[in-house]
Amino acid sequence: MATYTPKNILITGAAGFIASHVANRLIRNYPDYKIVVLDKLDYCSSLKNLLPSKSSPSIKFVKGDIGSADLVNYLLITESIDTIMHFAAQTHVDNSFGNSFEFTKNNIYGTHVLLEACKVTGQIRRFIHVSTDEVYGETDEDAVVGNHEASQLLPTNPYSATKAGAEMLVMAYGRSYGLPVITTRGNNVYGPNQFPEKLIPKFILLAMQGKPLPIHGDGSNVRSYLYCEDVAEAFEVILHKGEVGHVYNIGTKKERRVIDVAKDICRLFSMDPEASIKFVENRPFNDQRYFLDDQKLTILGWSERTTWEEGLKKTMEWYINNPDWWGDVSGALLPHPRMLMMPGGIERHFDGPEEEKSASFVPSNTRMLVPPSKSTGSPRKHSLKFLIFGRTGWLGGLLGKICEKQGIPFEYGRGRLEDRSSLLADLQSVKPTHVFNAAGVTGRPNVDWCESHKTETIRTNVAGTLTLADVCREHGLLMMNFATGCIFEYDAAHPEGSGIGFTEEDKPNFSGSFYSKTKAMVEELLKEYDNVCTLRVRMPISSDLNNPRNFITKISRYNKVVNIPNSMTVLDELLPISIEMAKRNLRGIWNFTNPGVVSHNEILEMYKQYIDPDFKWANFTLEEQAKVIVAPRSNNEMDGSKLKKEFPELLSIKESLIKYVFELNKKNFAA
Repeated sequence: MATYTPKNILITGAAGFIASHVANRLIRNYPDYKIVVLDKLDYCSSLKNLLPSKSSPSIKFVKGDIGSADLVNYLLITESIDTIMHFAAQTHVDNSFGNSFEFTKNNIYGTHVLLEACKVTGQIRRFIHVSTDEVYGETDEDAVVGNHEASQLLPTNPYSATKAGAEMLVMAYGRSYGLPVITTRGNNVYGPNQFPEKLIPKFILLAMQGKPLPIHGDGSNVRSYLYCEDVAEAFEVILHKGEVGHVYNIGTKKERRVIDVAKDICRLFSMDPEASIKFVENRPFNDQRYFLDDQKLTILGWSERTTWEEGLKKTMEWYINNPDWWGDVSGALLPHPRMLMMPGGIERHFDGPEEEKSASFVPSNTRMLVPPSKSTGSPRKHSLKFLIFGRTGWLGGLLGKICEKQGIPFEYGRGRLEDRSSLLADLQSVKPTHVFNAAGVTGRPNVDWCESHKTETIRTNVAGTLTLADVCREHGLLMMNFATGCIFEYDAAHPEGSGIGFTEEDKPNFSGSFYSKTKAMVEELLKEYDNVCTLRVRMPISSDLNNPRNFITKISRYNKVVNIPNSMTVLDELLPISIEMAKRNLRGIWNFTNPGVVSHNEILEMYKQYIDPDFKWANFTLEEQAKVIVAPRSNNEMDGSKLKKEFPELLSIKESLIKYVFELNKKNFAA
């Protein structure tokens, strides 16, 4: 059997539970391997989990999100990564019922970003994708043989569905692009360092406090539990001996009912199970049993070493000796903690409170209800009604929230921009007074996507936008069109630092990216439509510092950034202005940015001052940046005098950042 020897390993999510045990084991057993840890330090991860490896020169920690393509590409190239062990994921099933979109973003989109980076760099020799036994769905109660690696995937909850979806992407990249992928599917894992939203640490901490142990349903659900060090050894074996293209179950034949786990913990603490176990409402769907066939892995030489009794005792002793490892975990110890744990819920106990938005902005997954008028007279009929295209996009979603707050009737368009008949159907159905176009292709995860999807980009950004403008003109409607200012770059007439910005009349001079080419092209053609108001947005920023499209969020997660002054758009201030512009029936081209410029370093200095005093970053040059991106990026200053004249109250970019972003979030973080 051939063995594989890695050199430089990227482990995602390695400040979390399982991956930290794997990272510590590899550092301990293979000091010649270089380990790069990428983790965004979510609520269930901690750098303390990597303390055993802290003194090793072989480990490097990078705080960042796997959803950041620029960061992932940069790490793969600069760290000469040849192996990826992908653990990073949202994993708690209860949470997935409360905020399933967060699971899609992390588990599917994040995995896709990693795979695409591997394809682009072409240097990865092993990609080990960590999945779960839950993708198989429920095992029959009377089955004597567990699910083998070729069993059908039948996930039953949002969490397992996202893991199954990620597996399909991994498999596709293996087949389509020859990526050397291996997938693992594991049973439940327990042991030291585990965040107490999971069953065993939750029960241990509750028992330490003398509180009852809550069991979902009747406790008859059957699970298999593996001790963390045994699982870390399994990954060590798969890393070195696993075959490319194969799936490996990591499991145990020793099953236990949930109620028996609770009784075993009660005995360890000399508690009366009858008095200490409390039955609570079950999950929306709680699989009765997961059972794996692990023969394929045992053939590689792995076997379970730790008995249940030994592992449970070690785990209990660790939590007794480290009761404050996770800080205040009172929210996690509730019977149903999901709304406390996830963004968009009631409260977050572990990352600080969820950032409150300004009056114009609420989280996209929260429905904002407009209270009925208290007037005793007859209801006033609105003279406005907006039709908004781009419902699933960032700007389109925020526009809808502003309309709800202002009580402006609106509907989202259902038609595709390039389909004239569907646009006509929308107009006939909605009968709007104004149309907002916030739809378009910007590329996911960034504009580099457009370089390899040129026809799709043309179809939406050029043909689609022109079709909508033409349909609106036929019906006498004003179209508010969200465009981009990334069609200019500093030149001799507009040098960096001069304060001379590009005006609305200047001709675009930046064609470094295909995305910018299409936007410049369509802007020129839209000049022939007198019913269009073009708003040039640049590097949009909002008070939601969790949004991956937010420019501040992006650069705060990058390992290195360039440092160039740019004009930018603070959406909290400017999007409400776009609605006022529609009311005033303004037309033509507008530089839709706050006056002035701000550099990357200036923004990050503010971030450090207001949000995170310990925040650090490094700079690199445009030449160094060019090595990790496909298409060049635009840098420029826009002349904001036209917009400022129309709206004298408009703040400069630095004033707006402080008022609408940093002061607001400073209060929230302090709270």
